[in-house]
Amino acid sequence: MTDARSGGRIDKLTLSLSVGFVAVFLVASLFDLSGVSSAISAGFSWTAKTLGAYFEWLLLATFFIAIGIAISPAGRARIGQADEPDFSTFQWLSIIMCTLLAGGGVFFAAGEPVYHFLNTPPAFDTQAGTAAAVPTALAQAFMHWGFLAWAILGALTAVVLARAHYDRGMPLRPRALLSGVFGERLIAGPLGSVVDAVCVISVVAGTVGPIGFLATQVGYGLHVLVGTPSGLATQLTIVAVLGLVYVTSAVTGLARGIQWLSRFNVILALIIGAVIIVFGATGFLINAWTEAMGTYISAFFTMATQTPLTAPAGWLKWWTIFFFAWFIGYGPLMAIFVARISRGRTLRQMIVSVAILAPIATTVWFTLLGGSGIYGQMHGAFDLAKPLSAFKFDVATLTVAQSLPGGLFMALAILLLTSIFVATTGDSMSYAIAVVHTGDENPPAGLRAFWGILMAAMAAVLLAMGHGQISALQQFIVITAIPVSLVLLPSLWTGPRAAMAMARDQGVV
Repeated sequence: MTDARSGGRIDKLTLSLSVGFVAVFLVASLFDLSGVSSAISAGFSWTAKTLGAYFEWLLLATFFIAIGIAISPAGRARIGQADEPDFSTFQWLSIIMCTLLAGGGVFFAAGEPVYHFLNTPPAFDTQAGTAAAVPTALAQAFMHWGFLAWAILGALTAVVLARAHYDRGMPLRPRALLSGVFGERLIAGPLGSVVDAVCVISVVAGTVGPIGFLATQVGYGLHVLVGTPSGLATQLTIVAVLGLVYVTSAVTGLARGIQWLSRFNVILALIIGAVIIVFGATGFLINAWTEAMGTYISAFFTMATQTPLTAPAGWLKWWTIFFFAWFIGYGPLMAIFVARISRGRTLRQMIVSVAILAPIATTVWFTLLGGSGIYGQMHGAFDLAKPLSAFKFDVATLTVAQSLPGGLFMALAILLLTSIFVATTGDSMSYAIAVVHTGDENPPAGLRAFWGILMAAMAAVLLAMGHGQISALQQFIVITAIPVSLVLLPSLWTGPRAAMAMARDQGVV
């Protein structure tokens, strides 16, 4: 077994447990498809009902403690004690935007605000489908994809990992988040390997889902737009192409493939956004964003702390708690990625970019797509009530995209954008998983490729079994959020200590 400070050698126990999970899940699904789905569904429901409030408070505490570090003198401490950042500001921000909430954010951006417009969220009493429901609908979507979601993915935990790796020489692994609790010696053994494996499994569950959903979304979109055949063969082809793209990106590394892909996608998103704001419902979108931000801020704690006492348990399970648990499951590996790409940045720059600027950019994107969807719904351009009641967000995305200025070309551009966003999640997580297995920030290309191919293959097999197994695996990340949340929890007190230690070592406090 590798020493806590060593890196480069593959931790065989972590690898065995991680790959073993994939094998067990697929074999169990093959022999008892409904049984696996039912077991996961039951665990999902129990977790949402029993631990929902705990997840909410974990995200709230993480956000506010991270902001406290950013505004404190310790925020001037520089990650890795480097004089210059590894990436330019645009490159760095592009990677952040395209890897942290990318796939899911694009998948839900058009449909979720419309859903909340047609079905008033429990935090509000506005009449569904009216002008008064516009800001509350967008605000609810902002809550799910805003400050709290981004903060848990790399604000506070990245501080702890940056201190552990760059200042104390520990490998970039989730177990480093527990070094202040159990000590370096204990986490260097099997306990640390199990912790790392659980975090990898959670990310695999969360990443394979978007890959599978993307295949159905793009397959449906291409069928409607250009007449390509629909069905499993098309979906498997899309998974293969997507896998080839993100595996190639992951293998070429941060400075090349991942950075190039992220930069291209940000530029494409900016072009799409500019077309929408210039040629779309400009006044409506500006007013909607302004009022929605005000509603988001004024109702922030109400939305963030809902429980079955004030909101239907089923609604919470499928919306707020599902998303919060999903982000918790991604937390440790995303933090590894953020810490790695932020070398040379100050803690203040990293936290503000991840927990403030990126969420604001996300609210703008949700307003451009979701707000355009609401505008179209209000003015009779289309009716998304039926598909959204069945949670068919692929239909919603395509319908809204086709109604935007440019029609067919805009719809194809958004399909491309969605595909590359999922690819950036795939390449960054393939990289991060490889880092976890080796503890080395430059893991072997073969290991990155192995995990990228494995996740694509898993998505393909689950698609062949049926769309339901993709959904079941997606729900599984809510269950894995239980142990992963315990890995994140100590950061609430070790994060500020790590920041102060970095600042003292660098003489900035």
